[in-house]
Amino acid sequence: MDERQIARDAAAAMERADRAAAGAGVRLLEIGPGRARVAMTVQDRHVNGHGICHGGYLFLLADAALAYASNSHGVSAVAAGADIAFLRPVPHGVELVAEAVERALVGRSGLYDVTVRAGDEAVAEFRGRTRQVPGLPPPPP
Repeated sequence: MDERQIARDAAAAMERADRAAAGAGVRLLEIGPGRARVAMTVQDRHVNGHGICHGGYLFLLADAALAYASNSHGVSAVAAGADIAFLRPVPHGVELVAEAVERALVGRSGLYDVTVRAGDEAVAEFRGRTRQVPGLPPPPP
């Protein structure tokens, strides 16, 4: 099986099993080996007391992109740590797109950069570290 098909199969399994991302309205746009693009439209449930997108939802969106990208090799991977920089506030109704790119995969450890954009404007930058866990059961069919 080629790398692109492995990535698509892994993403399909994750889409079925990731209740948190689905519940937040995260949608997979694109998947490939070591990369992923996901989207979410800021709705009432995502807005904080300042009337802008809650940072926790920006983190969740970036983390979802990380999860798809890091699992795209067909080996279960989990986050080992992450940092996020919030660059700009995001108002209600805005479509966000998070793009994850694998920077390094050494042994079972991965490093990924995720940019969250509203249109052409970056609103957050996220760096995630992952660990492949081969014994972890795959998501249910």
